[in-house]
Amino acid sequence: MVLGLIREGEERAADGLGGIENIYYLDKPDFWYTLSAPLTARIWDAADTLARLVRLVRLTTPHTIVVMDPRPFNQHGGHQLSARLGIEAFRLASDAQAYPGQLAEEGLAPWRPTRLLAQNFGFESVLGPDAPERPRTDPDTGLPILGVWSGARSREHDATWAQVERDATRLYVTQGFAAMPARVPTDPQQIGSEWFTVVADDGRFLEAPVHRQAELKPLYAEFAAWADRTGLPWLANRVQPDYPPNPTTTIPAVTTAPIVNGVDEPGKYPGPELPLAVWQGGGSCTAIAKLARHNDDLYVFVDVTDDRKGAELAADDIKRHWRTDAVEIAIDPRGNSDDTSTTFKTGIMPYTASPGGPAAERDADNRQGLTPPGMQVAAVVTEPYRGYSAEVKIPLTELPGPVDPTAFAMNILVYDSDTDDKTGRTRLAWSPFGSPQADPYVWGTATLADYLPSPTTARPPAIPQTDTRSADSPASLAQSKRTGIPIAGNPRPRPAR
Repeated sequence: MVLGLIREGEERAADGLGGIENIYYLDKPDFWYTLSAPLTARIWDAADTLARLVRLVRLTTPHTIVVMDPRPFNQHGGHQLSARLGIEAFRLASDAQAYPGQLAEEGLAPWRPTRLLAQNFGFESVLGPDAPERPRTDPDTGLPILGVWSGARSREHDATWAQVERDATRLYVTQGFAAMPARVPTDPQQIGSEWFTVVADDGRFLEAPVHRQAELKPLYAEFAAWADRTGLPWLANRVQPDYPPNPTTTIPAVTTAPIVNGVDEPGKYPGPELPLAVWQGGGSCTAIAKLARHNDDLYVFVDVTDDRKGAELAADDIKRHWRTDAVEIAIDPRGNSDDTSTTFKTGIMPYTASPGGPAAERDADNRQGLTPPGMQVAAVVTEPYRGYSAEVKIPLTELPGPVDPTAFAMNILVYDSDTDDKTGRTRLAWSPFGSPQADPYVWGTATLADYLPSPTTARPPAIPQTDTRSADSPASLAQSKRTGIPIAGNPRPRPAR
């Protein structure tokens, strides 16, 4: 709850720089990073969230609604779902047949917003003040694009809006954004724009030709079905990217159980060496991985060449491993997961603050936070520092479900920090397309040679659902008193007769 209140304070301060006075929270848990809107919808109770959002639209009567990009590839499932719900609320708020109790019992009236915009990140490389003047069309949906140049000056701040945005972003300290450079370019030709897809204008959805894709993966097929139900099928045009071929390897069986000591000894890992490629950043870090299996245990060895240590996390701060130098191992035991709630993901930090040994945790998976019984971790850090090696034993019987030896999927990632401020700089992965830490469709296939799995049962995901309530927030309570709008999108008291 404390973190939620801290983040609310950061958000109110940041948005305040842009002149935003009121922020409304719907009291839904901000759980771990996922690329799945359907998973988020289950955790948020999407039907309840939509009702609250329609109520807020009717109470606040906006003329323009701006949502995030609703499309599924390479972005947070919470962002996707909030965009979907915003699109649905745009339509439903004006429909007297939608949530009639809000009208009859709360005294609200239907409200039709004029314009609906969705963030579009496909034009970020287009710079300069003249860029938004040119008519543009989104190449995927076919809808028109609106650009707003960020180089215009804010009279209140005596700075460009690009600089105001950077100042605001750096106020999100708990998300690591304070480490961003303080200044943005001052050359107008180096300043970009904010780009939006115009989804609706004059109170009505815009239409575009529909371009269907065949053989959509389940996550993209679900989005296409939602777009059809919402009456916006063109939003699903070209929705599924062209995934590259998944890498493949064979995990050999070894007759003697490897000693987990962070050292690659002769004969310990007889299988092929797996090179890890850069998928974000561009530092000097390089890495390779090796795999082996003994009975029901998987062994992973990762060797990292690096030129600077990252921050040493404290023993009570073993979480969010991407803030420093770390290895991540992601496993989909049957190779059929649509999101990471049915996978195993562990982050391994090769060093920590005193006493300084390696540490591990689980993140954004079937059992976040808890390493399974029998898991072992070791690391060797070079002195003087030139990198490290990390080794882990993972019991296959402790994975979220039964193992399919021929479809076993996994990814191996390395995070390189090169700073002391708990922020990452470079990321590498065996399979580096898109968001490879969170997209099981990307992960490589690792056939388990000669393996007859021990019987196991699938484990339902345990997803943390703790959240900060608006009732616990002095700022939200004060805002409600000032505006007369109930907290959390709750019902308005029945008007006196």
